[in-house]
Amino acid sequence: MTSAAPTHLAQALRRRRYPLTGWPWRALAYLLTSVPLAGVLSLGPLVVLAPLVAATNAARQGRPMSLSLTVFLNVVALTVLLLAPLLAVPVAAVERYRLGLVDDRPLPPAPWRGLAARYATGAAWREAAYLFFLGAVVPAVYWLFTLIVLMVLLLIASPFVVGPGEQVVVLWATAETPAQAAPYAIVGVLLLPVLWYAVGVLAAAQGAVARWLLWAAPDGTALREVTRSRARLVDAYEAERRRIERDLHDAAQPRLTNLGLQIGLARLDVPDDSPAARPLDAAHEQAKGLMVLLRQIVRGIRPQSLTDLGLAGAVRELADESPVPVGVHTDLARPLPEAVETTAYFVVSEALGNVARHAAATGVEVRLSDTGRVLVVEVTDDGRGGADPARGSGLTGLADRVAAADGRLLLSSPPGGPTVLRVELPWSA
Repeated sequence: MTSAAPTHLAQALRRRRYPLTGWPWRALAYLLTSVPLAGVLSLGPLVVLAPLVAATNAARQGRPMSLSLTVFLNVVALTVLLLAPLLAVPVAAVERYRLGLVDDRPLPPAPWRGLAARYATGAAWREAAYLFFLGAVVPAVYWLFTLIVLMVLLLIASPFVVGPGEQVVVLWATAETPAQAAPYAIVGVLLLPVLWYAVGVLAAAQGAVARWLLWAAPDGTALREVTRSRARLVDAYEAERRRIERDLHDAAQPRLTNLGLQIGLARLDVPDDSPAARPLDAAHEQAKGLMVLLRQIVRGIRPQSLTDLGLAGAVRELADESPVPVGVHTDLARPLPEAVETTAYFVVSEALGNVARHAAATGVEVRLSDTGRVLVVEVTDDGRGGADPARGSGLTGLADRVAAADGRLLLSSPPGGPTVLRVELPWSA
């Protein structure tokens, strides 16, 4: 797996040098700038929570809840629900911009499609869900984390505040002298790096939720299935395979065989100590290797690396050869049919080629997972996006190959990226 500079906080946290980079400070800035926004948004849940608490107390005490409280509770809940998709518009715009603190991958803005669309699209309600997440979940988590930080600071400061007649409660014990408080202070100092990492984990988790809810690609119009006529394609591929096999067998293979024989005969006439001996040996080996390659092509156009390394190893070999840093993640517990492996290999090869030529990406993630009945191939890049099958034959040809294997190809590539190519190839054991 090729190493690459991290493009988001979750990647940076897995690096050994994380505490010494700028990522922890970016995470801290992300958390601090979340405080005022989350504080304002927390007023909404409080408005709903207050009458709910009053209603709960009335029920526990056996008192009937007043009609005015019931009406108020329902009106407030309905108002918050109706306003949430509208209030989410400016909040989502700010959050998409602010997400750049912990994630260098661009998150394109959601286009305004009218007032009715704010109540009829999944993207709008995901933004509303993030509004509640930021106003309810984030404040609660931040308060808990703040208490932990204060507790650690108290441990560190305990030897300096304890004195004659002064006691300090540290955790479950009471310290009356600096000597008694010193071990707790040492524990507090040792916990500082943990807190430094915890800041990153907290920011990465919040950023992941923001990206998941604010990314507009999962809407049906953005995730398009590129389909072709399977029957026509199977017939066309079979006819083309027979033509290639015939041409190679009748034309190229005899010539290569004759070339190998001529080089072999020439090598016999050259002394071993001659300067031409080594180049002739190399040419002879290359000719034999080319013959082997042609036989493989005739047998089914299957790369040798698939046979030698398996699908996971062959894909990692493609990643090593890519000019763009590629991370490969595989979850393949058993061998797959050759046709499925070959299709998946060429999907990854074509996808990485397209990224290198068109995407201007700084990193690519390739995932291979076997669900038991379907092999899922996902290629995600952080490039400029905007990939469209209608503008070129690369994606269409790839869709043809996938369709011929009875699979399907899904593409999400909004302007500004990221681009996600997902291929599902069914198979049976």
